[in-house]
Amino acid sequence: MRSGRQLIPIDGIFMRRLFCYAFILPCVIAMSTVARAVEPVVRTAAASGASEPAFSVMTWNLEWFYDDSKRDNYSKLAIEKSSPTRGHWNWRRDAVAKSIASVKPSVVALQEVEGQRVLWYLSRALQREHALQYAEYAIEGNDRYTEQDVGLLVTKPVDVLTMMRGNVTAQMRSEETYGSVTKHLAAILEVPVGDELETVLIVNVHLRSGEQGAELRQKQVASLVRWLQVWEKTPVHIVVLGDFNTEEVAGKVRPGSELSMLMSRGTRDRSDDLVDLLVMSDAPRQQTHLLNGKQFDRILVSRSLVDDDPKRRDLCLRSVAVRNDLAIRAGVDHKEDHWERYWEMDASDRDLSDHYPIIAEFEVR
Repeated sequence: MRSGRQLIPIDGIFMRRLFCYAFILPCVIAMSTVARAVEPVVRTAAASGASEPAFSVMTWNLEWFYDDSKRDNYSKLAIEKSSPTRGHWNWRRDAVAKSIASVKPSVVALQEVEGQRVLWYLSRALQREHALQYAEYAIEGNDRYTEQDVGLLVTKPVDVLTMMRGNVTAQMRSEETYGSVTKHLAAILEVPVGDELETVLIVNVHLRSGEQGAELRQKQVASLVRWLQVWEKTPVHIVVLGDFNTEEVAGKVRPGSELSMLMSRGTRDRSDDLVDLLVMSDAPRQQTHLLNGKQFDRILVSRSLVDDDPKRRDLCLRSVAVRNDLAIRAGVDHKEDHWERYWEMDASDRDLSDHYPIIAEFEVR
């Protein structure tokens, strides 16, 4: 059963902490849509050793990550998109676990998952096959058509202090500028930095897709901006990531677009803008999806995670990469095969998703 528990994030000690953000930069990774999977393009933000990062985040839309059981699926579409057999589900679960285990992120933000149960199956596979301990977090959303949800996997020493979901109030609805975000999850994380704890607000979102959904995406972002005004009062840092389904091109985000609105957080003050880490790639073009040139997925962070504070040891960006190699198998799937004949393909050829994960690593400086 998909389930989640909403906790109330109150701890006055964090209210004294300050943070800042800044202006945006976007970017791109070039990737071939033929034959073989290409190597990920990584931009290292600063010279660093080979040691493990102090904190890392991955965002990945797993494209209908549903097990074979249909007992808790109610919509026709959810039933159709479930794994056809237990064997097929086991293969997909273990293949995704292997990709995650190869990079061992502190936090894995996943979209298009069936719910907390499949996250638990995934965390068990990570433990059983790779000796990695992840805890799973989800709050059931209200997308009754697809029944898709978002969720988090988190490993020590990072801890989840609390989880939240936003609600569109009656007052917000009366203004007709806000929209329901059916698939989102916010959490406040505690990240050890030396003898101190730094708090990170992470918001995992999956917004409405398609050009026809542009108007609704604008309203969904308006709701996210409104909720951020409340959620951000506690943490030192902010990370907003996931599948934004945006048509905006990194580095050329149009003023007034939904992505521009989210990055600016609805203010004219550029000092609090979020930074699009996709810009940190050295590649002149990049994509995060099977469709050529599409950059649906993003990791946006507060400037506090990019700039080093010389007055104290803190988290600072080390590298960012679009890891298409973690999703692509023998070669990039043909669109028709991937979307129409997926389970008929040989397992060694199937890409794990039509989205490619983005990973950002942070070190202590």
